[in-house]
Amino acid sequence: MQHFDDIIIGFGKGGKTLAGYLAGKGRRVALIEKDNQMYGGTCINVGCIPSKSLVTSGLNVHKCCDSTDFETQATRYGAAIAEKRRLTGMLRQKNYDKLAGNPNATVIDGTASFVSNTEIAVKTAAGVSNLTAERFFINTGSVSVIPSIPGIKDNALVFDSKSLMELELLPRRLTIIGGGYIGLEFASMYATFGSQVTVVQDLSLLVPREDRDVAAAIQQVLENKGVKFVFGAAITGVTSQGNVATVNYIREGKPESVAGETVLVATGRRPNTDGLNLEAAGVEVTPRGAVKTDAGLKTTAPNIWAMGDVAGGLQFTYVSLDDFRIVKGQLEGQGKYTLAERKNVPFSVFIDPAFSRVGLSETEAKAAGHKVKVLSMPAAAIPKAQVLRHPAGLLKAVVDAETHKILGAMLLCEESYEMINIVKLAMDLNADYTVLRDQVFTHPTMSEALNDLFSL
Repeated sequence: MQHFDDIIIGFGKGGKTLAGYLAGKGRRVALIEKDNQMYGGTCINVGCIPSKSLVTSGLNVHKCCDSTDFETQATRYGAAIAEKRRLTGMLRQKNYDKLAGNPNATVIDGTASFVSNTEIAVKTAAGVSNLTAERFFINTGSVSVIPSIPGIKDNALVFDSKSLMELELLPRRLTIIGGGYIGLEFASMYATFGSQVTVVQDLSLLVPREDRDVAAAIQQVLENKGVKFVFGAAITGVTSQGNVATVNYIREGKPESVAGETVLVATGRRPNTDGLNLEAAGVEVTPRGAVKTDAGLKTTAPNIWAMGDVAGGLQFTYVSLDDFRIVKGQLEGQGKYTLAERKNVPFSVFIDPAFSRVGLSETEAKAAGHKVKVLSMPAAAIPKAQVLRHPAGLLKAVVDAETHKILGAMLLCEESYEMINIVKLAMDLNADYTVLRDQVFTHPTMSEALNDLFSL
């Protein structure tokens, strides 16, 4: 039985960063990863990087080429898939080499299962071996939620977000089940490549957590790209015949359907605890299936921590990295920075133009009891948006009318994914909204729109 100082299960952002840190401190570290195509975690291999590579390729094709011929578009899509594979393969190898090259770190390809809080069994191609350690860190990420809709399971025409990005042929018609952020991002991406996209969801409205004016603006930019939406659809099943998959649903009491060559199931993700046998280690899970932790990310076992998606927080790679910072502080004995101290977490949805948000919406701010001042402006009013020939969108901010502090911002415009970080920083510094109103920005840039947004 081999012994390590620390064992990390999962090669995600938090786990790999922690492994490198601990190995650099001279501790003997093992990192267990069940899939050798996942070195570096979800973001690099099947999430942020490959999807944004495809988004970028699609937009570049759209900007440089005006062909609407589907066969031409399909050829360009095939080239984009090849570029995506090159990029992810390069980053995956770099992540592996960086860790495997450390003499104190051992990367093991295998599936881990707890025997106790000090021992795991690891199933590899060579068999099962048991490893012990003083401390364990769970960083196994999340997996797609596949609803129990008849006709989905084992259907060669039905994909999740991971498998769809391996599809080499551009679907002429793509049906997306689920109108959440992931579904919308894929809808925008494939519409840009030339697919006919239909989004089907059971809710009666789009992105319900957003204010209705923001949601309407998002829907408008997607409809302008040709995306069709079906709301209030109770899906009854998926049937396939030849190379056509039909999504069947009931809407307003009547049976309806939409057919296409490909179906994407984008109904969310859940923490990946499958096969870990957490009970044997005394690790509890929450009612939503995430590993239960305290504010320092320690589990209910005294020597085990959890980081990233599996811990039930926001499912972003930069959150997993911030989890590493929390765990690092706990291990160093400081522990000053915890989940309780984590400030505003922004996010971006890479539709076209991108939607980015941080903090509270107008609806949420009012529900929380704030007296608010709502600021908004069309993206078309930004000179740089006109220069970029992409003036679609809406910018909106919510300010506390009494304290003048920024409560939130929702930016649907070109380069919003860069702009939102400026707003986040101002919020973290507890600055008045006038700081952004009066800031000196370069011109012409999208960021200078913050002057006008916070002046209204």
